[in-house]
Amino acid sequence: MKNYDEKLAALLKLSHELANPLQPLAILGEGNTSARLSEKTFIVKASGSCLGTLTEKDVVECRSEILLSLLKKNGLSDAEVDGQLMASRVDASAKKPSVEALFHAWFLTLPEINFVGHTHAPAVNGVLCSPRAKEFATKRIFPDEIVCCDVESVFVPYTDPGLKLAQTIRARTEAFVKKHGRPPRVVLLQNHGIITLGRTAEAVLAAMLMAEKTAKIWLGAAALGGPIFLSAKQVARIAGRPDEALRRKVLKM
Repeated sequence: MKNYDEKLAALLKLSHELANPLQPLAILGEGNTSARLSEKTFIVKASGSCLGTLTEKDVVECRSEILLSLLKKNGLSDAEVDGQLMASRVDASAKKPSVEALFHAWFLTLPEINFVGHTHAPAVNGVLCSPRAKEFATKRIFPDEIVCCDVESVFVPYTDPGLKLAQTIRARTEAFVKKHGRPPRVVLLQNHGIITLGRTAEAVLAAMLMAEKTAKIWLGAAALGGPIFLSAKQVARIAGRPDEALRRKVLKM
């Protein structure tokens, strides 16, 4: 029970901060969050709930295996997916989990990933809805971006939300893990939004805020003929510096 209460408190705090009106990353019912409880269960925002006003009643505990099994299937109808979302609830009287609980369930199986956040951050989406979306994911422009968001992000071409999106996210993320030997910190969904992952809720928030800051700088630089990208050598140097490793530890990343 202590683990549940601690994870719930951290999830609610993260949710409220992601919807802070001073840094509007999500409004209305946009976005969702989740936290790993064990190998078998996790908690996730209920469908239609608002991150800014999220309460315990708006959080659903789900059985991971039921949702993970869906990722192996093709051709399921929306009704069939909805039925499995409802079946995954530990408490049958709880609200319906977000349809994006499918990718949350999978992300929370990755090593040292305990929290996940997803928003439709406006500056990030400004770039993701442009012809330069993939460039934003694969190149870096300043050191703090590398520290908080890693050397590159996973880029997911626009895919219909739901099961198909979760399957595409899994395939793209597995390619990142194979290349880098670790889970990503940021996943960018073309014409949709951003997902950040972390060992802690603080890491999820830091990556989300830094990605939004980066997008604002990116858009400003683009208006002046840029951005000017760091070279692969420069990116690797920043990523491998011991002082930056210490900074990531202090930031609970």
